[in-house]
Amino acid sequence: MFGFGKKKELQADEGLYAPLSGEVIGIEDVNDPVFAKKIMGDGYAVQPTGNKIVAPVTGRVELVQGHAIGFVRADGLEILLHVGIDTVSLKGAPFHFKVKVGDILDGGDDCGSVDWTQVEEAGLEKTTMVVFTNTADKLNHFEVKKGNTQVGEKVGQATAS
Repeated sequence: MFGFGKKKELQADEGLYAPLSGEVIGIEDVNDPVFAKKIMGDGYAVQPTGNKIVAPVTGRVELVQGHAIGFVRADGLEILLHVGIDTVSLKGAPFHFKVKVGDILDGGDDCGSVDWTQVEEAGLEKTTMVVFTNTADKLNHFEVKKGNTQVGEKVGQATAS
């Protein structure tokens, strides 16, 4: 009657959302050759000014690992949210994720936060990437609006085959 205990259904949504407040940049401008050369896939990045992290897409959480969250959209597009550069070395310490594998989120839903002080003290960069990891198989086209953005703001869209 009130929807309690009702499982959320995965909705189709081609929107791309800012995972953090900051400046949206092209992935080719990231200071890491694996991302900049699109070895893991195409995408975009944010030079963050805030520490609240939200879902960059509407999708099901497939991976939660220290510094990253993996999503799959209803159309099969796979997205990796990678918070910071080389932050895997921090073994999850500065990241406080509230999501778990199997959760279904809408773009802009709260995923947690990061303590940037710990990242900076380790001498690492805060640049956060949103990567379409199955670019070759699924990504048709995507566009994203570069420049300043607020956390959760719609910054573009991606179409998948």
